[in-house]
This record gives sequence, C-alpha cells and structure tokens, in this order.
Amino acid sequence: MKKMKRVVMIVLDGCGIGELPDAGKYGDAGSDTLGHVLAQRHPSLPNMSAMGLGNIRGWSDYADDEPIGCYGKMAEIAPGKDTTTGHWELAGLQLKKPFPTYPNGFPKEVMDAFEAETGMKAIGNKPASGTAIIEELGPEHLRTGSLIVYTSADSVFQIAAHEGVVPVLTLWDICRRARRILTGEHAVGRVIARPFVGQPGSFVRTDNRRDFSVDPLGETMLDVIKAAGKDVIGVGKIEDIFNHRGLTRSDHAAGNPACIDSTISFLKKDNWEGLMFVNLVDTDSKYGHRNDVPGYAAALEEFDSRLPEIIRLLGEDDLLMIVADHGCDPAFPTTDHTREYVPLLVWGLGLKEGVDLGVRATFADAGKTALDALGVENTLTGTSFYPDIIEED
Repeated sequence: MKKMKRVVMIVLDGCGIGELPDAGKYGDAGSDTLGHVLAQRHPSLPNMSAMGLGNIRGWSDYADDEPIGCYGKMAEIAPGKDTTTGHWELAGLQLKKPFPTYPNGFPKEVMDAFEAETGMKAIGNKPASGTAIIEELGPEHLRTGSLIVYTSADSVFQIAAHEGVVPVLTLWDICRRARRILTGEHAVGRVIARPFVGQPGSFVRTDNRRDFSVDPLGETMLDVIKAAGKDVIGVGKIEDIFNHRGLTRSDHAAGNPACIDSTISFLKKDNWEGLMFVNLVDTDSKYGHRNDVPGYAAALEEFDSRLPEIIRLLGEDDLLMIVADHGCDPAFPTTDHTREYVPLLVWGLGLKEGVDLGVRATFADAGKTALDALGVENTLTGTSFYPDIIEED
C-alpha cells in the first residue's frame, strides 16, 4: 500500500458539527456550531463544500453531488470538551477521566499557593468570559497591580494582566510558576496567559496569549512520528497543547491568517517529511467564545478562500485532513465550549474521491490514519481509515 511523504492536519478550533449523545451531561443539549452558523449566516464555503462538508449532514446548500474529498464526522471518547483533551485524542491519547474544573472558583489552598509563589495578589477567581472579566476588573488591576485570575467551564487557570502593568515576559513567567503548583488533584489542563491593552471601557486582548499545558499523559502520534526519524511541525498553539513534546519544528503564529501563511510557507519547502499539525484558533477564541455568529462565519469564509493556496502545494505523496477539537457554538446561550461531534474532511491527489467515512467512534481515528499514511508503526488507539481511501497501485 502506497505511503505518503507528508500529512497536514488542520484543526478548525471549536468547529463542532452537532451535539454528541452525552451533550446533555455537559449542559450542551441542542448545541450545533456549524449547523447554527450555516443556517444563520449562510457563509460561502465552496472549497470545503467540494471536499464534502455539506455531505456529512446532508446540508443541501453545501452538499456536492461528486465531492472530491472523503468526509465524515468523529465522536470524542474522552470525557470533557476542552482543547487539550480534544487535541490529545486526535493524536491518539484518550483520557480516562476529565481534567478538574472549578465552577465556584479555585479553592483557598490553590490561591494561597499561587500568591505565595508569585508574590502578587489575585482578584476575580471565578468562571467568566475573558472579555467581560477584564472590563469588570481591569480598572482595579490598573490601580492595584493585582492579577486577574479566572476560569471557565473548561479546565483552565487563566491569568489576565495589562501589558503596561505586567510585561508579557513577566506574565509568561507567572504562568510557568502557576503551572508548577497546579499538580495532583489540581492539575488543570492549561494555564493561560491573557495579556491585554487599552483603557477602561476599551480593553483589548493581544496576540501575546500563551498556553501552558500539562505534559501529555501518554504517548501521542507526535512522539511516535518523531521517534521514527520524521519531522513533526507544529503551527499555532500546537506546541503549547503538547507542552513542546514530540515536535521537531514549531511556529507559534498568532491568529488564523498568520497560521495559514505559516502552513503555506512550510509546504513550499521540500526539506521535511512527516506531519504538520496546525491549529486555527480564531473560530474558537475570537468568535465562538464571544457569541459572534457573523465573525465565526467570516472566519470560515476566510479559511475556505485560502484552501486552494494550500491544496496547490500538495503533491501526490501528500494528505490533507481538516478536523476540529470540540464545539464552541456562538449561537448557544453560553460562552463555553460545547460537547459535539467534529467534522472530518480528507483530500489528496492519490486518494479516492467521495468516500463516506461515516461516524468515527473516536477522534483518534484521525491520528491512527496519519500514522498509517506515513508508514509509521505504532500501538496507539484508534482505527485507520487509510485503506478505505487510498487508490490501489
């Protein structure tokens, strides 16, 4: 069976495609990120439609009679609906228990340890929208220098600070210190630096966000591919999600346009063989969490319009996957992630066209397929669909 030289896996962050059967346990019954955005805004997505996007759910406005790609959707086995859990499962690592969450804020022992470790006071300590809490507590932060600490429905310890009060490098160091104390029962999935600028009433978060994840709790496809002597390139916040493990190169580009530019730049170089793992965060961070349906639709259109630039650079030994890590429904009455299936679109010059990949039992099928396509032996979980899509020699 023919093997591929390069696999490009692009994660449309927060781009769910309908509630999972257990969504109600997470308060997400009725969530449908893509379904709601397509129904309300009707974005123009000709390239993903040609790959089979509309065929996944039978959306007549987006279905193609003869799709050029293979298509399906994937369920998440691991409990949770956060970025780390989703990406790790895509890479073949399924968590057995969820990361801890804090609907009532962090306990006193955590906050006392944080203040002792950093030598700084904290305010907030509650679940909140990131944009809302800096508007609420930003003025106090400017007056006192106290750090704004908050969380969400996900397993995150977020620290917001004005760049004029706490320099970015200092904030990143504070996050590293927080990461060191958040262990054991309080080992949250991510500590996130949330720098902002501006004045009260007009605060704006900057692109200097950084995520500090726990080290993967087992082997991932990144580790396996790297151990096989191949390249593993991370674009966007991939390096943060995997705590820099299993990568041979990385570009921490910020925002979808920069990440797409970086992806194209790497594809133009013929000096690598292996996996490029790309996270496009804007659909999640800029629009899903802010309940911005028009913005979400525009971000989808922007990505779709640039897909031809990526596809033109793919040869007969390359495979492209477009997936997601969870939902983040901008039309849903929360600002949190949503427990959903994720889309699966696959294309390559050497692949069959129009194969319905059905409903995959786990995100890990994507990683297993990438490993199979690259010819890398492994014992990771998941079921490869590569034999179903490769053209026979």
